Amino acid sequence: MNNQNTRILLDCERMKYPHTGLYHFCLQLGKALQKKKRASEIVEYFVPRGLTGVFGDAETRRQNILHKFRLSIPVDIWHSTYQNTHYFPFQSRAKKILTVHDLNFLHEFTSERKKKKYLDSLQKKIDYSDAIVTISNYVRKEMMDYLDLSGRRVDVVYNGCNIQESIIPRKPRFGVDRPFLLSIGTVVPKKNFHVLPAALVNNDYDLLIVGVADNEAYRNKIWEEAKRLGVKDRTRIIGPVTEEEKYWLLQHCELFCFPSLAEGFGLPVIEAMHFGKNVLLSTATSLPEIGGPHAHYFRGFETDEVSDMASLTLEKIQTKDNSREIKSWSEQFSWGKTAEDYLDLYRLLITSRTS
Repeated sequence: MNNQNTRILLDCERMKYPHTGLYHFCLQLGKALQKKKRASEIVEYFVPRGLTGVFGDAETRRQNILHKFRLSIPVDIWHSTYQNTHYFPFQSRAKKILTVHDLNFLHEFTSERKKKKYLDSLQKKIDYSDAIVTISNYVRKEMMDYLDLSGRRVDVVYNGCNIQESIIPRKPRFGVDRPFLLSIGTVVPKKNFHVLPAALVNNDYDLLIVGVADNEAYRNKIWEEAKRLGVKDRTRIIGPVTEEEKYWLLQHCELFCFPSLAEGFGLPVIEAMHFGKNVLLSTATSLPEIGGPHAHYFRGFETDEVSDMASLTLEKIQTKDNSREIKSWSEQFSWGKTAEDYLDLYRLLITSRTS
C-alpha cells in the first residue's frame, strides 16, 4: 500500500435495493466524495453484483457471500454506511466508521426478543468502530438512551438533498389530470400512509402515494380506509417511478404529506422542500428536526384531525406564498457538505493513527 495515499472504502451493500433511501444515500455520498476528495485520497466502493459501473471509473470491489465470513481488503478507512450491514470488518486493521441511520425497530411492531437481538448486533459493531455517525440529532439521542457508548463521541452528519439539476422533470406516463396531494416512500406500516385518505375529505384533490408497494396487506389497509371514507376513486398507489417523473410530481403537487412514524432523517421531505413545496409531517422521531419551522405538522391521526389539518394547510398555502423560505431551509442539506464532513472525519482518524 502506498503510504502517501489514503485508501477509503465505502460499503454500498444496500444499493442492492433500488428505489430506497439507503440506495440513494450510498449513490449520492459516493459521487460527492469523488468530487470533494484530495488527489491523495483514493475512494473505492464495495458494491453488490451488477453495480460495478455505477460510480463511473472509480474502483469497485464486488461483494460475494464469502465476504460475510472473511474480509481482507487492504484499506486505511472502512466506512460501513448502514448499521445492519452483513459485511462489517471486525478483524480488519482499518479504521472503521459506522453510520447509524435509525433505530426504527424500537417504534415498529417488533417483539422484545427481536429488539434485543437488533440492539446487541448494533452494540457489537459500535464496540469495534473507531467513529460513529448518525444522520440526525434524534438518532444520536436514541443511541445514547439505548446503547452503551462509553462516553464516546457521536458525530451528526445530515444527509444531502437528492435533487439533481441536470435531470429534466417529465410528466408521468400513468397520467395526472387533477390537482393532487403527494407522498413518497416504501408502502409499509411504519410510513402510516393509511391515514392519508382522510386528507381528501371535503376537497376535490387526488392522493398519489409513490414507492415500492410489495406489502399487499398494507396496500389493502390503505384501500379499505379510502373506501370507508368514500375517496377510493381519488386514492392512487403508484409504485416506483423514474427520477424524472418524481421531480415532476414534486414540482406539481399541491401539498406533500408525510405522516411517517419512524424516520432517521426523511429524504423525501427535503426533496419536496427543494421545490418550495409546503410539507405536512408527523411529529414523530426526526421529522420536526428535518422539516423545521417552515413545515406543517399533524396534530393527530384520527380522521377528523387529518382532514382538518389538511384543509387548514391548503388554505394557508392559498393565502401566503412562502416557497422562498422553504427552499432556503432545504439548501442547508447538500451532499457536498455531507461529503466534506465525512472527509474531515476520515482525515481525523488517519491523523490519530499516525500521531
